[in-house]
Amino acid sequence: MRLIKNISIFMLLMMLGSVSAQVKFEAKVSKKKLGVNERLRIDFEMNKDGDNFVPPSFKDFDVVGGPNTSVSNSWLNGKRSYTKTYSYFLAPKKRGKFTIKQATIEIEGEIYKTFPVTITVTAAVDKPNGNSAASDIASQNIHLVAEVSKSNPYLNEAITVVYKLYVSPETGVSNWREKDNPRYNDFWSQNIEIKGLPIEKGIYKGEEYRYVVLRKTVLYPQKTGKLKLEPLVLDITVEVPTGRADIFGRPIMTKVPRTVTAGSRTVDVKPLPEVGKPADFKGAVGDFNFNVTTTKSQLNATESLQAKIQVSGKGNLKLFELPKLTVPSSLEVYEPEHRENVRTRLSGMQGTISDTYTIVPQYKGKYPIPSISFSYFDLKTESYKRITSDELVVDVLEGPTASISNSNTSETSNIKQAVRPTSNTFAFIKTKANWEKKSVTPFFGSNTFWAFVLLPFLAIPIAIFVRRNKEKRDADVQGNRVRKADRLARKYLSEAKKALNDKVSFYVALEKALHNYLKAKLRIETSDFNKDKIEQLLSNRNVESSIIADFNSILESCELARYTPIEQVTMQSDYDKAAKTISIIDKQIR
Repeated sequence: MRLIKNISIFMLLMMLGSVSAQVKFEAKVSKKKLGVNERLRIDFEMNKDGDNFVPPSFKDFDVVGGPNTSVSNSWLNGKRSYTKTYSYFLAPKKRGKFTIKQATIEIEGEIYKTFPVTITVTAAVDKPNGNSAASDIASQNIHLVAEVSKSNPYLNEAITVVYKLYVSPETGVSNWREKDNPRYNDFWSQNIEIKGLPIEKGIYKGEEYRYVVLRKTVLYPQKTGKLKLEPLVLDITVEVPTGRADIFGRPIMTKVPRTVTAGSRTVDVKPLPEVGKPADFKGAVGDFNFNVTTTKSQLNATESLQAKIQVSGKGNLKLFELPKLTVPSSLEVYEPEHRENVRTRLSGMQGTISDTYTIVPQYKGKYPIPSISFSYFDLKTESYKRITSDELVVDVLEGPTASISNSNTSETSNIKQAVRPTSNTFAFIKTKANWEKKSVTPFFGSNTFWAFVLLPFLAIPIAIFVRRNKEKRDADVQGNRVRKADRLARKYLSEAKKALNDKVSFYVALEKALHNYLKAKLRIETSDFNKDKIEQLLSNRNVESSIIADFNSILESCELARYTPIEQVTMQSDYDKAAKTISIIDKQIR
């Protein structure tokens, strides 16, 4: 009996050992019921390392954080304990009951799947869940603000909207992206280019903050009344202190996903006053100068001159028409050439616009070009102003005379006049050639002749040598790939190398170089970039996982160096690593 008992215990221990050796892969959620304004954390956990992890689609949620990977490897009483976890932070899109489908992974050649998880999303709750302390700190320490230069402008008066992200000194920001871009349907708009994202110090609600300017936009309202400016919405990862420190005394930070918005703004646009509005007013608003000039005041018939109507100054230069040129009918006028030399800055448009007319007189005489007036609304005095040009006279010295003459040319300028042909109408055409015969050296037997004869024979060995070198170089496939990859790395990283003495400019240029490289090689837009997608696309193109990890780590260094002052980075090391990584990716990508 005792023997049977010992055998039973041994078999039970063997069964327990086999059970403990089984692979586990399961999905764990922070809660199965949450409000629409809360965040859900889902962990895909396994007890053995695997490959080819494929998450579910999360079609009913927005992924606001992750995937974050963590690995735990420990020994206890001689037994190894291993856990690997992929974590995501999700924001529900709407209320309802949703099912998160299966995730899959390959472990030791077998495919394992998690069980589906059903989540119930209710109405918004007063106190959102998650890491409440960290979430509260993040909401208090980060703010997206839209600063509007003027809330009550006139129609076609320039206003500016500047979007600033304020971050408290003890908080960091990384992985931010624009979730919803504002659309200015009732405005003429133009974004002002921002070179880099320099960090500046400022005051927000009486407290010191750091801030970056994310976007600058110039707007010209095209309608009157209350016009709504749609908000800018960002998805960001906020790094907040946990209150603990590492062994070196540096604060330990925790990352909290958050969506911030600048909020919608309303602009009340005033109409231009009707009192005193000139009849020739075309909608110009600003401060302008007006000129009408001609390239010539005297010329002969059938010659041409140019008359230019030009407006210069500051205002809505691209949004109104110039006055038209009127001339006597005896002057042939062609359609004007319109030119714009306008720069749009934060204060609005500045520069010149012009219409240039080509005029060709047909008859001899003096022809007046009547004065032209230009009207605009002056924002400084809030009144209309008119500028009138001087009357110009075109004096045609030589040419056919009109059949009807009158001392007052302006009275006859609108009458069609016949041309009196004269005997020397075509006198300007030469009818006799004045050629001089020069002595010419015979070509046959000259030095040039022999050079042309011998040149093809000399070119044959040179062509053979060049062709063989080209064939040899073309056959060196690996060498060509290496040379091409090195050239590509130098091309994209040239701007970053120039800024090695300035940390912020360097990491802005380095991040832009990495993004431009991916855009060129993978044909995707910058707005589509995230670590998960980069990893998936490069894996599909047969790039090694270690190289992909190096690429993502460089992007993380760029983000941390620009926004988290507690990190110590070496710019030269990051530059060399980026050049090496781009070169290797270009050699491996298929």
